[in-house]
Parts: sequence; structure tokens; C-alpha cells
Amino acid sequence: MGCLRRQLCLGGNRALPFVRKFKHREIETATNGFSAILETGPRGTAYRARFADGLVATVRRTGGDRDQEKESFYRELQLLGRLNHRHIVRLIGFSEGHSRFLVFDHMENRSLKECLHDPLRTPLNWRTRLQEYLYYFCDPPVFHVSIDSSNVMIDANFVAKLSDINVISYDLKRATESNGSDFEDQVQQRRRDLVFQYGVLILELVTGQSPGGEGELVQWVQEPGFACTMHRMVDADLGNTYDSKELRNLVIIARLCTRPGNDAVVSIPLILRYLQGKLANLGCETTSE
Repeated sequence: MGCLRRQLCLGGNRALPFVRKFKHREIETATNGFSAILETGPRGTAYRARFADGLVATVRRTGGDRDQEKESFYRELQLLGRLNHRHIVRLIGFSEGHSRFLVFDHMENRSLKECLHDPLRTPLNWRTRLQEYLYYFCDPPVFHVSIDSSNVMIDANFVAKLSDINVISYDLKRATESNGSDFEDQVQQRRRDLVFQYGVLILELVTGQSPGGEGELVQWVQEPGFACTMHRMVDADLGNTYDSKELRNLVIIARLCTRPGNDAVVSIPLILRYLQGKLANLGCETTSE
């Protein structure tokens, strides 16, 4: 791990030219003594930070003192520091030492989950919900990651961006090598999982409901008579402002993505081709993976 750490951090701008190294006291001051908490979750506590130069960012405390956690931090730093994708939350910088932090662009509208389920927030209109979904299919991220409404972040212009990108390829390969399973099979399963997660996200956008511990939304969309109840399932906050044809197209895609035994027959490129004739009015340009 020491070699990786030296490569990332002691290499300075030559290693990660667009990532800034912050001092611990800068992080502490910017977060008002770590009191400006945005959320606390499995991946650490996130803070709102305002730095002396006017930069507003989200700071996430990450990892513990075990060697494995330190190694994971530096691998995550290496990955995020080299990513440049318009639908991935950008890493601005980091801080190392006894406590380790990652500094990201601040997402003014927080997560899609909050936008959909917080009763104090102004409900998202139909056009915005449709675009949150289409952003990914117009320009899908190159990394296969776990996707749900809690890690889809919304910026000030309501552009959706993924957060919490994990070092999946390295961790997965190491895990499969240790138990003798086939790496390619595991990658294919991750891709199937991603398609399923897209389907669930569509259902959440359409209905305004959480997926449910028992998968109620997925069960509903797989019922033979789902089309007859489609309009009753639409989020009441939308009223009658949605387009019926667009609604049907989205729900059909969600049904395909979440069907039992889903395999490679349903894939992101196939869904893209299905949508190519339906995106012109939104000004989205589709591309293949």
C-alpha cells in the first residue's frame, strides 16, 4: 500500500493534476468544526464545506485505520481523480492523515431520493423526472455501479450525477480470485444488476414511491394487468401534467428491466435503440455504449 500511497500523494500534480490536496485544518475550518453535517451513512459522514477561497463543496470522511481501509481510500482516490464524466460527481480534492477526506462538487439539490420523498421539497415536474432518467441513457456512465435514488445527486440545474463510485473492478476481481469463481460471470451479473436497478429507478420516478422492502413496485409492473392500473400508480404530485405515451414507454422499459430471470437480452444498448426515436423532442442525442 505504501507504494500506491507514494504514487498518488507524494507524486503531487504529476499523478493527479486536477485534484487538490487539502490540509486537515482547512477541512475542519470549512466544515465549521465538522458540525455542518449533511448525512451519515455506510460510506462515512458527509459535510457541507465553505473554504476560505469561496469554494463550496461536499466533504466525505472515509475509512478507518486498518490497512485494507487505507488501501481502499487510495485506490478510490486514484479512480475518482482520473474520472471525467458529466454524470459523475467530480472529485475536487482530498486530505490524508489520521482522518481521511474526499472533497466533491457540492450538489445544490442533494439526492434524487430527497427530491422525490421529502414533503418539504417542491415536487419534481414530469419533464424533470423524464430527463433525470434520460440523462443516463443519452450518456451512460462508463462504470457499472450500484444505482438508486440515494446516490443519484442533483445539481443546481437539475442535472443528475452519480456519487459513491466504488473501485468495483479491483475489489470484484480480488474477491473472485480468492473463492475461485469466474470473474467474467461476476461482471455479467453486475451488468444485469445495473439494468434491474435502472428499472427500479424508473418506477420510483414515475410513482414517487420508494421501491419497498418486498419489491412492491417490481411486483406491480410484472403483473399481467399492470397497464390497466398504470395511471393510478402515477405520483399524485404530478396531477395530469404528464404525457401518457411517455409514461407508457417508461413503464414498459421498467417492466423489461425488472422481469424475473433478466439476462443479457435486455441491455443498456438495446434500451438506447428503443428510445432513439423518442428523444428528439427533449434534445437528447443518444450514443451507443
